[in-house]
This record gives sequence, C-alpha cells and structure tokens, in this order.
Amino acid sequence: MDAFKEFNNILTTIDTLIWGPPLIALILVGGIFLTIRLRGMQFIRLRKALSYTFKNEKGGKGELTSFAALCTAMSATVGTGNIVGIATAVVTGGPGALFWMWLAALFGMATKFSEGFLAVKFRTVDKLGHVLGGPFYYIENGMGPKWKWLAKVFAFFGMCVGLFGIGTFTQVNSISSAFVSFFDPESAHTVEILGTDYSIATIVGGLIVAIFAGLVIIGGIKRIANVSERVVPAMVVVFLLFSFTLIIYNIDKIPAALGTIVYQAFGLQAFGGGMFGAILIAMQMGLARGIFANEAGLGSAPIAAAAAQTKEPVRQGLVSMTQTFIDSIIICSMTGLALVLTGTYDSGLEGAAVTNAAFQAGLPFMPPEVVSFILMICLALFGFTTILGWDYYGERCLEYLSNRSQRAVKVYRWLYIACIFIGPYMTVSAVWTIADIFNACMAVPNMIALFALSGIVAKECRDYFRRLDAAGGDEEAMEPYVNNPADWKQDNYDMWK
Repeated sequence: MDAFKEFNNILTTIDTLIWGPPLIALILVGGIFLTIRLRGMQFIRLRKALSYTFKNEKGGKGELTSFAALCTAMSATVGTGNIVGIATAVVTGGPGALFWMWLAALFGMATKFSEGFLAVKFRTVDKLGHVLGGPFYYIENGMGPKWKWLAKVFAFFGMCVGLFGIGTFTQVNSISSAFVSFFDPESAHTVEILGTDYSIATIVGGLIVAIFAGLVIIGGIKRIANVSERVVPAMVVVFLLFSFTLIIYNIDKIPAALGTIVYQAFGLQAFGGGMFGAILIAMQMGLARGIFANEAGLGSAPIAAAAAQTKEPVRQGLVSMTQTFIDSIIICSMTGLALVLTGTYDSGLEGAAVTNAAFQAGLPFMPPEVVSFILMICLALFGFTTILGWDYYGERCLEYLSNRSQRAVKVYRWLYIACIFIGPYMTVSAVWTIADIFNACMAVPNMIALFALSGIVAKECRDYFRRLDAAGGDEEAMEPYVNNPADWKQDNYDMWK
C-alpha cells in the first residue's frame, strides 16, 4: 500500500512540474496567437463550419467522408473526460476551472482548425491508397527533414497516450467505476486480486469492455469509423437531453452558478499569495482537463482528419474546428454546470461518483436508480468510443515510427486490448495523472509545429475564403485548390533548414 502511495506521489510531482505555467502559457498563448493570425476566423466562420459538418464534399480524395472522419475524431475526444475529467477539474480546481476551460476552448478552436488544415495539406498516400497524416507528417514535410526527430518524439508519445493514457486506462477505469456505482454501490460482492478487494462489477465491466473493444479494433479503421458514425451522434444527443433536463429544472440557479464560476476563476475568495495559488490551480485544472476533453493542441485529431475525403485543407480545418465547440463549449459545460448548480463538487466524492451525485441531486423527480443507469450508459458509450478512436491514433503513430510495419500494428492492437483489461484495477488518481503527463509530452512538439507553420495556415485560409466569396458561397463553383509546394517552401520551409 505504501508503494502505491509513493508511486502516486512521484506521478503527482512529475505532473505538477510538466503542467506548470510554461506549458499552460504555451497552449493558451498558442491559441491566442493563431486566433490573431487567422483574424478571429473561429468566431466569424463558425456558422459555415457547422454547415460543413453534416455535408460531405463531393469528389474529395481520402479513406473516410468528412463526417466519418469527424465522428472518428469525436469518438476519441467525447469520452469519460467530458463526464469524469471535467468533474475532477471542478472538484480539484473549484468552479473557476470551468471558466478557464471555456477560454481555452474558444482559442483552442483556432488551434484545432490549424491542426485539421495541416493534416490534409501535408498528408501522404501510399501505393495502396492508404492515407497517412498528422503532426508527424506536417512536422517532417512542413518544417523539413532536419525536424524529423521532433516528429518521432510526437509519434512515440502519441503511441504512449493511446496505450497508457487517454485511450485505455482512464476510459475503462471510469466505465468500471460507473458499473460499480450502479450494480454494487456498497461493494458488497468482492473478489481479492493481488491482495486488493475488487467488486465483481469491476471485473465483469472491464471484461465486457475489453471483449467488445477487441472485436471492433481487430477490424481496423473502417470498422472503427462505421461504429463511430452510428454511436457518436446517438450518445451525444442522449447526454445533452439528459443534461438540458437538469439545467431547465434548475434554471433559477444559473445566474448564481455563473457568478460563482467567474468569482472563483480569479481567486476572489482568497487574497495575496492565496489568491494567486487559487487562480493557478483553477487554470491548471481547467486547461489540463479541457485539453484532455477536446484535445486542441494535443495533435491527435489531425490523424483522423488526414483520412477525410476532401480537396480543400481549409474545409477540413473548419470541420475539425467544430469538434472543439461541440466537445467543450457544449458537452463539457453540461457536466460542469451540473456540479456547480447542485454544489456536489464540494461533497468529497471523486470520479464518476461525484457526477452521479450531481445528476441525482439535480433531478430529484427521477428515481436515483434511473439517473444512475442513464449516466452509466452515457459514460460507457463515451468511454468505449474513445477507446476505439485512440487505438486508431496509436496505430498511426506506430506506423510512422515502424516505417508502416503491419506486424508491429497487429502486436500493438493486442497490447492495447491487454491495457484495457488492466485499466479497471488502477486507482483513479493514478490513471488521470499518467494521462496528463503523456498529454503534455505529446502537446509540446505539436505546438512547436503549429507556431512554425502558422504562416501557411493563415495564407491559405485567406485564399480559401477569397475563392469562396468570389463564387458567392457556392463550394462547387470555387476555383480549385492548388497545392504548390514551392510556395510554402519559399515562405516557410527555408527558415527552418
């Protein structure tokens, strides 16, 4: 037991060092910088981006439709981070963490646009028509071969995030916790494993997830995309209806809740050094969990965006941008508001338990068992699709590292399934801390590339809207996009040699 406590202390120390002011500044300033370079495009063109989300481009080249690529990316981002991760942020950092999550998301939309654009612009297609793209390719092809080492660093940590971070441990751990909360809340039925008692619900829940995930993962990207296209829209609608019911029932408490969020975001309940400490904790938790939820700046979503059937990199950037809006501004806000409206963030609970308590308190007219069941189903679906999406990301990172070795990919798939099996038996704090650490290591090389290639993004974004406006907003009547490597090499590549 002491060994576990010491291990958790080491992880917490590393997490605190990595997720300190420098990285917070890198990601937040990166989003602000890109917003300025793109002239606030995420605010001005949001309506157009949302219209593109459900309208696939005709004649585009790629492996997946734009909507399927978005759903694959959404399957990875709309996960337990939206329910458990945001709850953890509010419990640890207070309601003020929500404010910083919203701020990061608004600027993060520019970041996500840039990632989606670069993924398509610098993607590669092999002889079999297999599309590969993501930060490792826009680092290598955009910044030049001398920066290939940075691309490999990203790919390595991206693979690790899938195996040990967002993809497996956090998702299945949260799903099994939800199973226990519903089927065995008192942990009356337990089995001893390696000296620790676990509820039978934990074991059964973990096995079910591992088996079903394995059946889909073995089928590859096409099967993952097919499942995502069907499950993601349905699960988002169910959770939003459930959350809106709570908010409407407690509508009179909204002004006070928003006031609390802003009040605590700036540490106004403390003074002097205490005030600064409160702000820093709220910022740290809001940004870390917000990035965990929407992955803006992390560099994961571009891997799915690269597979989209599109001729226009800017168009796919717009579609990618809506992912952050839907994930953070809409879905994460539902969880956060539920906790603040009901005051359960200060109840001493953690993980799925505090979110469950919030919805039970906020919906007193519904039987607690029904509330717990609906939340369990939402959490299970959110986590399950994230497991699938991150397997795809991890495989693509490994393909880059292994020179597209399919044997290595097959081994990775089985290791991934094994990690899903292990996840339920780890502590909540440990799995989220590990995820935070790997997220940070993955984000740094990606943010460096976004700064370096921002000139290309801004230039071609302006060109796209010039062509679109000239065609009266008609996509099909636009002048064709011309991908001229000489232009971006002249403008940007030479300076990175």
